[in-house]
Amino acid sequence: MRALEIQGLGKAYRSYRSPWRRIGSWFDLCEADRETWVLQDVSFSAIPGETIGILGHNGAGKSTLLKLITGTLRPTTGSAIANGRISAILELGMGFNPEMTGRENARHGLNLAGIPIETIETLLPEIHEFSEIGTFFDQPLRTYSSGMQVRVAFAVATAVRPEILIVDEALSVGDAYFQHKSFKRIREFQAAGTTLLFVSHDTNAIQAICDRALLFERGRLLRDDRPDVVVDHYNHLIAQRTESDQIEELIGEEGRVQTVSGSRKVAIEAVEVLDSEGRNAEVVGTGARTTLRVEAKVREPVEALVLGVSIRDRLGQTIYGTNTWYTDQTLSELRAGQNIVFDVDFPCDLGPGTYSVAIALTSSETHLVENYEWRNLAAVFEVVNLDKPIFIGSAWLDTTIKIAISDSRSERADTAEEGPSLQ
Repeated sequence: MRALEIQGLGKAYRSYRSPWRRIGSWFDLCEADRETWVLQDVSFSAIPGETIGILGHNGAGKSTLLKLITGTLRPTTGSAIANGRISAILELGMGFNPEMTGRENARHGLNLAGIPIETIETLLPEIHEFSEIGTFFDQPLRTYSSGMQVRVAFAVATAVRPEILIVDEALSVGDAYFQHKSFKRIREFQAAGTTLLFVSHDTNAIQAICDRALLFERGRLLRDDRPDVVVDHYNHLIAQRTESDQIEELIGEEGRVQTVSGSRKVAIEAVEVLDSEGRNAEVVGTGARTTLRVEAKVREPVEALVLGVSIRDRLGQTIYGTNTWYTDQTLSELRAGQNIVFDVDFPCDLGPGTYSVAIALTSSETHLVENYEWRNLAAVFEVVNLDKPIFIGSAWLDTTIKIAISDSRSERADTAEEGPSLQ
């Protein structure tokens, strides 16, 4: 059984020159004078226990989608069918009364969710404890900070495990401690079969906890794929400055999707991972000296050129990144036809696993000013532990552990024996 089934979902806002024309539209006698679609022809499904990340620029239709799923908005076209109870944190303080206390708002919210009164009273102490706001729980909500509101809202929304949990950016307001606590509860719900829809601009969080991701652009579902693929596409959309900056997808080895974008004023010609002897290396030993070689060609004159390098783990999360802006090696006044070779030398202090390299050629420290070319999965390499002690994690640290053992009882005994001779 599907936890959620979305078919042809769309939402349009219509305006009329007069109230009479609006009433006439109810009987199909008049058409709207203006129609604005904020969401159009969206279809996808989710299975129990699946976590889906939702990405997109502001105004892409993400919040509208969630409101249609929860039923706070009615769709213009299509349907959203949920099998089970939905719990949502859509907007900070949404549904809360600022004049009521946290306890009263919690009671009211659970009541609206259809929780029986006797159950609500048993849940309130748990909500109070989880939110960790102390005596503020019995004070008006208007006295709360935004972080305290998030604590109460999340505690209420997750007081009873829902079949579908929707979180729309609200957790980004909370402090780091509560975010960790919230994600721990979310993972527990996932393991128990709760479907999670998670909207966030934090692409690392999307890649860390989501099974797949949806990318929205101008009210349409642009991409439904693995989180790392969708995040790369989203980042390229952010970098796209003009219509000439095209986004291209190439299928590489083992079906990997390589996303390339930019104006191509400066283009990447080749990317290689080299060992300490300068040989091409697909496998690198932990701690071994490694060089990343990037060959680029200037196709049009540019005033400045910056190379950016990002090493990512198998989930697409950045392990390390730097660029020639940070190292004060920006190239200036380049001519068309020039060839450039960048050698990025580093000790491969990484844990065993598969890593990828993303390369960016830009005009400054960020690709948001002018993106000449940005290529994810520009190179892929394997790290193996050949000569280091066994360790876990994605980073190798040359660790020394010192151990001292003492017997506190014998020390006391020695002191007692020496005591009389000192008199």
